[in-house]
Amino acid sequence: MRITSVFLLLLIFSLALPAMAIPNQETEAQREARMKWWTEARFGMFIHWGLYALPARHEWVKQYEAITEEDYQQYFDHFNPDLYNPKEWARLAKAAGMKYFVVTTKHHEGFCLWDSKYGDYKATKTPYGKDLIKPMVEAFRAEGLRVGFYHSLIDWHHPEYPVDKKHPMFNNLEFRKTAANRDVRKYAEYLHNQVRELLTEYGPIDCLFMDFSFPGENGKGRNDWQSEKLLKMIRELQPQIIVDDRLDLLDVPGGWDYRTPEQFMPQEWLKVDGKRVPWETCQTFSGSWGYHRDEATWKSVRQLVVMLVEVVSKGGNLLLNVGPTARGTFDERAKERLEGIGAWMEGHSRSIYGCTQAPDEFKTPQNCLLTYNPTAKRLYVHVLEWPMGALFLDGFAGHVAYAQLLNDASEVKFIDQSRAGEIGFFTEERKGEKGNAIILRLPVPPPAVTVPVVELFLK
Repeated sequence: MRITSVFLLLLIFSLALPAMAIPNQETEAQREARMKWWTEARFGMFIHWGLYALPARHEWVKQYEAITEEDYQQYFDHFNPDLYNPKEWARLAKAAGMKYFVVTTKHHEGFCLWDSKYGDYKATKTPYGKDLIKPMVEAFRAEGLRVGFYHSLIDWHHPEYPVDKKHPMFNNLEFRKTAANRDVRKYAEYLHNQVRELLTEYGPIDCLFMDFSFPGENGKGRNDWQSEKLLKMIRELQPQIIVDDRLDLLDVPGGWDYRTPEQFMPQEWLKVDGKRVPWETCQTFSGSWGYHRDEATWKSVRQLVVMLVEVVSKGGNLLLNVGPTARGTFDERAKERLEGIGAWMEGHSRSIYGCTQAPDEFKTPQNCLLTYNPTAKRLYVHVLEWPMGALFLDGFAGHVAYAQLLNDASEVKFIDQSRAGEIGFFTEERKGEKGNAIILRLPVPPPAVTVPVVELFLK
């Protein structure tokens, strides 16, 4: 009786404590070392692929059009990506300068791209009949890219997933009545089982993008997903893995590794409690993540290159999305842009890899973006609008040992602001003025590249 009483007291006490289930609480230095490859890579490929490639009008088509399970079944019955060649995908990603990839193992529709033991709504049960993930992982690894999995917390197909405000049948009162007894605990068990499967059957997984929580009325959050238990398992199975911030654990120590602004450009390096944190923005070529045949708002190669530079200039990563077709190919528009980015990266990647925001003393010139490699001690001036013969760089005086155009390593002459009056840059009244700027003497015609870059070797 006494032992039982002690046990009950200990149980009550343990339940009263805040949850601290996530293992491997790290020092800042340990976390930085774990994430070092990711922060140096800066550029990755997102791949959204699933049954929604067949209707080809947005990956949320099932929800947008309130398509019933019976009507959506036709896409499962006809899924047969006979031209799927993951080696070609990996080649295109590497040629574009990407260092890692993240693929949708399962999106919100619930369809699994691998041969899961926990259900039949998977690629191996379609006319295609094969696991799509294994050859993809092997192909990208062979090209030297790191492996990432996206996995949806949401599942519109699972019979125990309770209908919420994001569900395609939310406004179908009759359906909601029939689904009233669904048990989210049973769904959470399925979710955990599949994540365990993905993290034990495909070797080392470098990053995991769990998507997404929406707590509140008619929503779902950490209690529904059993997020702390799930993340504890993830970190135990893959201790070096990098995990995003969408498990609804922002206030839990170790509950996330990086922030994920989606489809917008932050104004500055993201901060939490006033401190800069790792971040990655995921972006599309157009307005859709999945293959969208008729979507026409595609960004140009130049827009995409500038986006990549701007992200790095603010200390972040860019995860750029491709939505393959239902036959397993990349849209020609996507291939054209990947090749265009790759052509620029071939001559300018060292202004991206290992780079970050420039130190505060270096002021960003008008119509330019700065990136900085602290290891090599080099600053990169990305010139978005080519000036007429000269570029004024405030805060650079006394810091620059040598300057060159990055595309061809041709020298760029420069002078200190204090000498600018001697060659006519300032009016008579300002001749001899002291300052902390330098002036780059640029050629009149710009280099024939998407975005010209001046490489500055610092003293």
